[in-house]
Amino acid sequence: MRNHNRSGCPINLALEILGDRWSLLVLRDMMFGGKRTYNQFLESDEKIATNILRDRLQALVDAGLLIRAADPAHKQRVTYRLTESAIQLVPLLAHLGNWGQQTLPADAELAARARDIFAGGPGHWDELMGALRAEHLAA
Repeated sequence: MRNHNRSGCPINLALEILGDRWSLLVLRDMMFGGKRTYNQFLESDEKIATNILRDRLQALVDAGLLIRAADPAHKQRVTYRLTESAIQLVPLLAHLGNWGQQTLPADAELAARARDIFAGGPGHWDELMGALRAEHLAA
């Protein structure tokens, strides 16, 4: 992760962390798909390359959005957990998914899921964030 930002604009600062092709998909997979390990991320439909995945996971750890920890059940594996900063992105992902399903040729099943998440509104997002906090921050 770079130490020098192009500007102090909050949108620019966010995009410098999240504006690549893969970071939000990794966070999506963790939030909505329950993925926690490197191999689970590799199974995503988008087929991220191993070197890109490694770099994105490290960038998200460096940015304070993920925590990397040894898997107590398997000594050779690590797991990733969301931080509070990442969990706060739930509303953004709900809006982004809604926009995508309304304006782009999305898969019908995935579009319905995006609609449901968005339609739940802030109350549903708060519940989801609470569940993610219990799962990722209590560990």
